[in-house]
Amino acid sequence: MNEFNNEPRKSKSRRNLLGQIILLILLIAAMVYLSRYIPKESKVITVNNKTEMKTVTDFSLTGKNGMEVSLSEYKGKVLLIVNTATGCGFTPQYDGLEDMYKRLKDKGFEILDIPCNQFGNQTPGTDEEITEFCQVKFGTDFPQFKKSDVNGPNELPLYTWLKSQKGFAGFDKENKLTPILEDMFTKADPDWRSKSDIKWNFTKFLINRKGEVVERFEPTCPLEKVEAAVTMLL
Repeated sequence: MNEFNNEPRKSKSRRNLLGQIILLILLIAAMVYLSRYIPKESKVITVNNKTEMKTVTDFSLTGKNGMEVSLSEYKGKVLLIVNTATGCGFTPQYDGLEDMYKRLKDKGFEILDIPCNQFGNQTPGTDEEITEFCQVKFGTDFPQFKKSDVNGPNELPLYTWLKSQKGFAGFDKENKLTPILEDMFTKADPDWRSKSDIKWNFTKFLINRKGEVVERFEPTCPLEKVEAAVTMLL
């Protein structure tokens, strides 16, 4: 009689155990599924409710051959990141940049050249034509990447970050092109001074060995001043 009365309890216990096993299996399956969409290691930090990359080495650029190049390859080096053009009034700066590169590259210095056609349509050529122009006319030897946007909806993520780290602080007052640029920008947008976007070709960002942005130089800044800042970081 007692044995008969125990059967319902045993049956209920087995059902409870089976239910727990099924629940555990579903939980494990859900965790496996979600793990496919949750990154194992985050490369971002949150500042003022905005998601930002940590250092320059978290980014990548596209090489002229179409292959992605991680900037972690330049970890521990001092970098000068420049948006360039082949038909600009500042294009002769290629000479000074190459001279600086030759003298300082063995000390851990790199120039990253990013051609851009957003300013006066002054870089209309293909990547191959741009490279040939720079090498033949200026003998450039520093890394040159694929022509890209540095402002607007299609701007490189790298430039979104660079501009967030160092905004526009004004053109060099001694440069004869400064009044021309200021007049041009004022006519287009009275609030242009307050915006961090890249204003023109040959804007430069200086990166220290930790991958942090330490300075922004507008194209009107003398290269001697740029080199002095670079040298202090080497």
